[in-house]
Amino acid sequence: MLTSEDNELITRVGPGTPMGDLLRRYWVPACLSVELPDPGGAPLRIRLLGEDLVAFRDRQGKVGLLEEACPHRGASLYFGRNDDCGLRCVYHGWQFDTAGACVDMPSEPRPFAERIRARAYPTQESRGIVWAYLGPPETITPLPDYGHHGPPENELPASKMRTEANWVQVMEGNLDTAHISHLHQFFGVEDIPDDGTDRPGYPSSAMSWKLWWADRAPTLEIEDTWFGFRYAGLRRTPNGHRHVRMTSWVAPWTTIVAFVPYTINGQLCVPIDDYSCWRYNPASQRLRFPDYVPTGSVFDVTPFRTRTNAPRSPIIPRDYTAANDYQIDREVQRTTSFTGIFDFNSQDSMVQESMGAISRRPKEHLGSTDVAVMRMRDRLIEAARALAGGGTPPALGGAGDFEDIRGAEKILEPDEDWRLLGTRNDPVVQAAEGLIPQR
Repeated sequence: MLTSEDNELITRVGPGTPMGDLLRRYWVPACLSVELPDPGGAPLRIRLLGEDLVAFRDRQGKVGLLEEACPHRGASLYFGRNDDCGLRCVYHGWQFDTAGACVDMPSEPRPFAERIRARAYPTQESRGIVWAYLGPPETITPLPDYGHHGPPENELPASKMRTEANWVQVMEGNLDTAHISHLHQFFGVEDIPDDGTDRPGYPSSAMSWKLWWADRAPTLEIEDTWFGFRYAGLRRTPNGHRHVRMTSWVAPWTTIVAFVPYTINGQLCVPIDDYSCWRYNPASQRLRFPDYVPTGSVFDVTPFRTRTNAPRSPIIPRDYTAANDYQIDREVQRTTSFTGIFDFNSQDSMVQESMGAISRRPKEHLGSTDVAVMRMRDRLIEAARALAGGGTPPALGGAGDFEDIRGAEKILEPDEDWRLLGTRNDPVVQAAEGLIPQR
């Protein structure tokens, strides 16, 4: 468990807090590109790391991210006019460009625009997301490049979903391989047919569900890396093989979760403030590996769809919330699913939000399957304290090859080491290299 002091340190992200200072050294998702579709279009309110901001796309297509309060008298720039070369406050007409410079001051007989700036943050667009840098200008680093981008028709669109809980406890769910054997289980998966599918190699999506249920107490192993760590959840199959789910954590908020056969697209748990966060899924290419047959299930690398099989909105709707008890169906819970709640996202949100806006970690009783969660917490706390002492945060852009970071799921060969999975020395990665377009 964490002390009350450490729980405060890891969860509080506003300006001037130790964790807030650390997170501001990274490029952070500010919004989806599709939320600012048109040059000269309407501005967008954004709350990010406890700051109230407004984003806009100027008529040249460049995205600006400004403090919402106008530096004149504090009126909201969200109501501003996006005209000419910037955002114009409707109170007195002062206008600011994407860099925050005041470029027009029509209300003043003797303008002093050259002395006025709105607080502005640098932005870049990549993988369907507008990224912003909120840290000191002198410490800015390159935007990490995870690569693997294909033509638009071969890419999964970027998306995001809001969760009413602190960012750390949401990210903890992604680092908890034990919970999938309960929270995400459905009845009727107990029997694993003796049809040759329980053998070394990549399990089918349907087989994965059964393997999760067959061994509900995985053994965890962790490997520290330059970007954070990788960990494996190891389970025994009914035929005595070792089944592994390997997930990578990239400091400070990215998890690349185990997937059949590999994941190259991470999810980012980005703080809105201390009490809520966005779960971002950047755009990524649909990969197809040799001998892998897509099944169309939730584990396949294809666009997610809703219950009605309609294409999903880039901003994932929350039909299942605390206000309606996540539409829990007690009869379904008794007969069909472990939770009685429809989909994975809602199941995750239910447990994360039910902990309270900030989890009471000093009262926890942790076990051996929580070691990845504990390692993540320790690494974040160490990094925040090291930065306060003049150190350099881990996994900044330019620190290493982000394209090589993956997650994986596999039934291992008898002598196979899970640490090889997803690396350049993995035969499957080598065979698939020709399928990964290089930019």
